[in-house]
Amino acid sequence: MVKSVYIHIPFCKNICSYCDFCKNYYNKEILNEYLKALEKEIKSNYNNEIIDTIYIGGGTPSNLSKNELNKLFDIIKIFNLSKYAEFTFECNYEDITKELLILLRNNKVNRLSIGVQTFNEKYSNFLERKINKEQIIKNICLTKKYFNNISIDLIYGFNDQSILELEDDLRTVINLDVKHVSAYCLIIEEHTKLYINKVKEENSDLQSKMYYKIINTLKKAGYKQYEISNFSKENYESKHNLTYWNNEEYYGFGAGASGFIRNVRYDNTKSIFNYIKGKTIISKDYMNKKDMIENEIMLNLRKIDGINKEYFFNKFKKNLNEMFDYKYLVDNKLLVEDSKNLYIPEDKLFVSNEIIIKMLDNLNYI
Repeated sequence: MVKSVYIHIPFCKNICSYCDFCKNYYNKEILNEYLKALEKEIKSNYNNEIIDTIYIGGGTPSNLSKNELNKLFDIIKIFNLSKYAEFTFECNYEDITKELLILLRNNKVNRLSIGVQTFNEKYSNFLERKINKEQIIKNICLTKKYFNNISIDLIYGFNDQSILELEDDLRTVINLDVKHVSAYCLIIEEHTKLYINKVKEENSDLQSKMYYKIINTLKKAGYKQYEISNFSKENYESKHNLTYWNNEEYYGFGAGASGFIRNVRYDNTKSIFNYIKGKTIISKDYMNKKDMIENEIMLNLRKIDGINKEYFFNKFKKNLNEMFDYKYLVDNKLLVEDSKNLYIPEDKLFVSNEIIIKMLDNLNYI
């Protein structure tokens, strides 16, 4: 049963150097046509399920004007939201005003994700985004007057960043006392300005040190790590993102969005102009049982609690140890197994991808 919705708004007034998401420079006329196409896609595909989570991402949804946001929320009214639905909206700190916050709250948004990345102004040119520490803090403090559930995105491990600079970012986050932090190591992706400019990634040893600095610092400050890159105060985990990591179904609407419905994973076109013309889905991947199991392993092992063995059995009618020969991974302390779960230990989280690949290589049979 589908309980989650992702909606992509691929418009920005500024393109950051590291961003590889579907995006385009803000254009009022194109945006108006885009919203019409979005409404058409939603009405053609949504089957009136009760929705527990909505996530509006981008791009920069907060770039939209008041009228444009009202049009977007009018479209979203089609969804049958559960009483306790989590409704997340991504914001650029520069866009935050009292008027925007009230508009969002009045339209049932109850969680904001603010893309800070770093508070260090010296990295404005490298990241190609405006960084004003004083203004970021001021706007987040304003946001806290209207929203309790606030998440901050951080990037670490970029060129010439020091441990001390990272510590300063973490202190600032902790002092702001937001409920959720997402911390991502900088990866140079194709089709980004950093890639085009031949920027190299920082060495993995430093990135690893930074990663564990983040874990230890946030843990001491009362944050629980519940996924490889995500930390929250108690009961403030992202319900929407847990949909992905639990390998559950979700709608993806908008250019560049992806979805997972009835054993089919699909990707929408990244071309805004094709999307407006109605050429929406560009690829479908039909999942057989083996695909489903591999996705379950890959996504579940991103969670700190890992794979729940009872849930796995109920879903696939096979015990986990019948399908995977993972004893040597446990013996070599790459995985930990207890009575309920199989998970990656904290000291191996930075190399989780390699461990997941080893696990998948040992699928016995279906």
